[in-house]
Amino acid sequence: MAPKKPRTAPTPASKPAQPKNRKRTGPPKKLLSDSEKIKKLYATLVKQLDGAHFPNALRTTDKLLALDPNDADARQTQLFLLLQTDKYAQALDLLDHAPEGQDVAYERAYCLYRLQREEDADTALDELMAAKPDDRGVQHLEAQLSYRQGQYGAAYDLYNSLLDSAEPGTDEHADITTNARAAHAHLDFVTSSFAGALDALPPSITSALESAPPPTLPSASTSTFTPVTAPTAAAPPKRAVRKKRVPKGVTPGVGPAPDPERWLKKTERSTYVPPRGKKRAGGGATQGFTPAAEGVPSAGGASGGGGKKKGKKK
Repeated sequence: MAPKKPRTAPTPASKPAQPKNRKRTGPPKKLLSDSEKIKKLYATLVKQLDGAHFPNALRTTDKLLALDPNDADARQTQLFLLLQTDKYAQALDLLDHAPEGQDVAYERAYCLYRLQREEDADTALDELMAAKPDDRGVQHLEAQLSYRQGQYGAAYDLYNSLLDSAEPGTDEHADITTNARAAHAHLDFVTSSFAGALDALPPSITSALESAPPPTLPSASTSTFTPVTAPTAAAPPKRAVRKKRVPKGVTPGVGPAPDPERWLKKTERSTYVPPRGKKRAGGGATQGFTPAAEGVPSAGGASGGGGKKKGKKK
């Protein structure tokens, strides 16, 4: 008799375990030179700028400046990216460490203006206006600084001079027109509208405003601290009586107290009067209780009484 074949296929022999940290047998990776790295980073930077990925582009410029700190193109691109991402403090630090001979006066004045360092920005703009009086960027920045400082007349004049030489239909023309209108509105309010608004007030209010002393600024020595007292412990609220437990027609604290026998049956209360012809049952008996009288046989012996048993019909 031939031997039976096994139902399950035999498992193949297990392969030998491969070492985890197996060394690669391929050729070693080629190390790039600094010039090749710079070329590769510039290709990446162009793609990032085209896609407006400014944070990634900033990191790429950091790598370029780490390879060549004197790369003028990388520094200029990084300055542009810092201004686009509103990182004016870092941009000002980059300008302070600019190489000698590089003209960064306008960019430095713009960073000071955006950082609200108005005195330093005013000094830098005075030097720029003396060196470049016809520069449109310097004039525009000077007008913006004058508007912020409340010099609306000077700002309005600068905007008008810029508007005369701006090409109509351009973004610059629309921007200058908007700023000129804002400066004119503030200037008109300060010169005429403010006085007219005061004249329109009632005489009593006008005289009170004119005779009132100027407000005094609070000094540092004056303390406006008010002590805070600890809150007193509030008395616990009285617990209200639940209405569903109060009998009908009884007002808690006003009406008479409820009847203490209200839980008893009517026939067991002390105020119960039985009807005529009926005797009052003994108190305290429960329902179904029948007192046994003397001479009366109990329920167990009732079956043996004198009654005749009924016979069967024949």
